[in-house]
Order: sequence, then structure tokens, then C-alpha cells
Amino acid sequence: MTIEEAQQWARQQLAHSDDVRADVFALLSFVLDKNKTYIMTWPEKALTEVQWERFQTLVSDRVKGKPIAYITGRKEFWSLELETNESTLIPRGDTETLVEAALSLNLPENARVLDLGTGTGAIALALKSEKPNWQVLGCDKNGDAVALASRNATRNSLDVEFFQSDWFSNVSTDKPFDLIVSNPPYIEEADPHLSQGDVRFEPLSALVANGDGLDDIKNIVVGASSYLVNGGWLLLEQGWQQADSVIELLTKNGYKKVNRWQDYASVERVSGGQYVTAERDK
Repeated sequence: MTIEEAQQWARQQLAHSDDVRADVFALLSFVLDKNKTYIMTWPEKALTEVQWERFQTLVSDRVKGKPIAYITGRKEFWSLELETNESTLIPRGDTETLVEAALSLNLPENARVLDLGTGTGAIALALKSEKPNWQVLGCDKNGDAVALASRNATRNSLDVEFFQSDWFSNVSTDKPFDLIVSNPPYIEEADPHLSQGDVRFEPLSALVANGDGLDDIKNIVVGASSYLVNGGWLLLEQGWQQADSVIELLTKNGYKKVNRWQDYASVERVSGGQYVTAERDK
């Protein structure tokens, strides 16, 4: 079976995929341990029997709907290659909006930053890759996620500390942060999207929140003030129809310079504000 023949077979199997070509290239690249350029340049190269059998198995998994990131165990985010598994959400391009928003802020050169619900560590690691002098920490209530994020830090040679904490439960107030970021669960339990696409395979605990999907966001907005320096920032990823509600929450809880940021599809994906104490605000 040549590379070209394997691609033709896979395209037929994955005819109903949203992006057949991307899926085929991703799976074949993974099996061959070669990049897309190699696959396009050498279509006549033959797969070994082991490679062909493995490719068929992976294509079968994809036909069943299993996400590419879980099949290959890797996903690129902010030019970083991250290990992925079923213990966490799959990093998505939309979340890069949160990284961009954080980098746009006027923070100290040695800012202390906390990523709440870090998952793969994608946000924390992306920030550290851009701001090596920042002291970046990430926490997650899931111990498997903490271990995964730590491996991703080692994989990318980035000095980020990850630890286990259910939101702020194990976060110390001794050294407050200049910035807190989070991509928390924000999907309503009855949302039909939960039964569609890759989301079907991702952990519900990292997706769903009560109270119209806003309960975890509320907890973070209320709690973050105790962990921020005077003038520190809080940035949150949110659902596509939640910006107004999150802006209202931030405003009611004393945040200033409240703003919203759009993702690549012009969806208001991130909201945030600066927490200023009453003394400083006068």
C-alpha cells in the first residue's frame, strides 16, 4: 500500500468528516512520523505492514468520531506541540484570543500569572513562551490534568509550575497575582452541541456549568479579587452569547476598564477587567 493509495482509501472512509484532507494528513503524518511535505512529495512510497495496519485502526477510530487530538495524543496551540488525552479539553484556536488579550495588557516585566483550570497547560505555557520573565502558575482540580500539563511544560522546555486546586482552594493569598486567566466550563447542561462532534468525547466536567453555564465564571469573578494585586487583571473565556452577562458580573464586582475581545470568527470570546481597591479608585 503506497502513501497515495492509503490516502485514497482513507478519504473514502472519512467522506463525512468536516475536513477530510486535514484528517487524512494528520493521521498519516502521525503513523509515518513525517510531515505533510513528505507525504505530498513521496506519494509512491510504500507503508510497511505495521504502518498500514495502524493507519487503518486510527482511521476507524476517527470514523467513530474520536477527535484527532485524542487519537494522536497531540495538538498544536500557539506554535507549541502539546500532549493531549481524555482527561482534559482539546486546546482550540479560539482560546488563543485569551492569550492575545493577556499579552496586550500593560503588566510588570516580572508579572505573576495564574491559569485557573489549566487542563493541558496550553494558556499558561503559551504566555510563558512569550513572556519568559513572567512567573506563571497553573492549577486544575484534576490530578491527571496537572500531570499532563507538567509533561507539556517539560516537553516545551518552559518553566511553569502546575499544582492541584479546585479553583482557588489551594491557591495562597500570600503572593497575589498581576493577572488571573481562565477558560472555565461555560456550556449549559442542555446545550445540544454536547452531543455533536469532538465535544462528545471530552470530559463534561470541563465543559458544563450550572446556572445557564455561568456558575463557575461567577465563582471566579467573585473569588479572584482576593488573589489579585491592586490593579491586577482577570480575563475569562466565555460562550458566544455570554459576553454581556460576564461584563455585568465584572462590573458589579468592582472591576474597572472592563472590556471584551473577539476571536477569529468575530465572536466575543473573552471578557475581563482590572480589579482596583476603593482606596486606589478614589
